[in-house]
Amino acid sequence: MFGEQMLTFYHYKRCGTCMKARKSLISRGYRLKEIDVTITPPSARALATLIKKSGRPYTDFLNRSGLQYRAQNMKEKVKSLTEKQIISLISLDGRLIKRPIVTDGKNVTVGFKEVEYDQLWSP
Repeated sequence: MFGEQMLTFYHYKRCGTCMKARKSLISRGYRLKEIDVTITPPSARALATLIKKSGRPYTDFLNRSGLQYRAQNMKEKVKSLTEKQIISLISLDGRLIKRPIVTDGKNVTVGFKEVEYDQLWSP
């Protein structure tokens, strides 16, 4: 049954975008395994897997609007470090990760766009 489907939902509880995404997914009948990325960020290996499954570039997983991004000068680090190094770095600080990340184990979305959710997370 669709309503029984569980999604893993990486979020930050005080993030307005995450709140909208959560509400959207619950209204679609999903149950969520909620993981606060600021408390328990995904490992570098898990992040690499999520990035690969998303089909998007790793840079889409960077929280470019966050304070930590600026404080750690990530804009320059992205220019000089390898993808693997960046993934390792952001796995150590969940505030550097764009959110929410949603996965059913096969599909992955990052951020929240209603149109994308309509396409991927509709019953």
